[in-house]
Amino acid sequence: MASSDIKSIQDAQKAKRRKRVLKRIWQLKWIYLFMLLPGLAVIIIFRYLPLPGIALAWKKFTPTFGSKGLYSYLASSKNVGWKHFQSLWREADFWTATRNTFVISMLKLVFGFPFPIILAILINEMTLKRYKKTVQTIYTFPHFLSWVVVSGMVLNLFGDTGAIKSVLGRINPAWTANWNFLYNSKSFRPLLVVLDIWKEGGWGTILYLAAIAGIDPSLHEAAIVDGANRFQRIIRITLPEITSLIIIMLILQIGNMMNANFDQIFNLYSAPVFEVGDVIDTYIYRKTFQSSTAMDYGFSTAVGLFKNVINFVLLIGANRVAKLFGHDGIM
Repeated sequence: MASSDIKSIQDAQKAKRRKRVLKRIWQLKWIYLFMLLPGLAVIIIFRYLPLPGIALAWKKFTPTFGSKGLYSYLASSKNVGWKHFQSLWREADFWTATRNTFVISMLKLVFGFPFPIILAILINEMTLKRYKKTVQTIYTFPHFLSWVVVSGMVLNLFGDTGAIKSVLGRINPAWTANWNFLYNSKSFRPLLVVLDIWKEGGWGTILYLAAIAGIDPSLHEAAIVDGANRFQRIIRITLPEITSLIIIMLILQIGNMMNANFDQIFNLYSAPVFEVGDVIDTYIYRKTFQSSTAMDYGFSTAVGLFKNVINFVLLIGANRVAKLFGHDGIM
C-alpha cells in the first residue's frame, strides 16, 4: 500500500472518530458540564479573582489587616509608576536568574520532552500485558513523590555522607578525595534534568499511551499485510497518528519555559550553585521572604508579571509556528 493510500485512510478514520466523539459529547453535555464545574471553580478562584493583584507591580503596598478588604487597600496604595520595573532592570541577580531559567528549561525541553514519547511507544510495543502494566506502574510511581522526598533521597545518595560516596571510597579512596557532586556548578544542571526525567517521564506517557490506544488497528493490519516491520509501522502510523498531541504538548511546554520548577530547584540548590541554579521563581522567593529589608510585594509582582508576559509571548509564538507548518495548534 502506497503512503498516499495510508494517509487517506488515516484522514478518513480521524474524521470519523472526531464526528463520533463530538456527537457523544453533545449527547452527554450536562454530565460533562457537571464534571467540569469543580475544575472551573478552582480556575476562577485561583486564577482570575487574584488578577487585580497585578496592580501591585505599580504600587507601594504594605500588607495590613483590617475591615477594608484587600482590594480597598490596593486602591488606596501609593502609585510608584514604573519604579519596580526600573529596579528590576538594574538587578544583576535578576538577569542571572533569567538566563538560568531559560537554560534549564531548554535543557529539559531538549532532553526531557522526547522521553515520554519514546517510553510510551516502547511500552506499547510490549506483548506481555502483565509486564507492560508493571513497567508502566514502576515508571509512573516517582511522580507521586514530592520534591522534598526526592531531594532527601538525592542527598542520602550523592551527599558528602551519602551511600555512593561511601561505596566508591571503599573501592578507591582517591575517587572521593574531592567529592563535591551536589555543590558543583558543572553537575547541578545535568542533575536537574536527569531527576526531572526520572520523576515525570513515566507520568508523561499516560496521554501518549491513550492516544496510541485510540489508533485504528486496521491501519497496522494493512501495513503488516504490505510487509511493514515494527519499526516502519511506528514511523509511518504510530507517530503520525499522535503528532497532533505531540504538537499540543510541545506548545504548552514552550509556553511554560520561564517556570523552571521551583519545588525541584528550591529543595536541591544551595549557595555554591546559585550562579547556575538560581531561577526567577527562587529569586522572587529570596527577594520577598529572605531579604533583610521589609517584604516588597510590588517588586516581586513586577518580576512575576515579567515572567508571565514572556511565557505568553512564547506560547503565542510557538502556536503560530505550529500553524505555519500545517498543524492545528491550541487556538
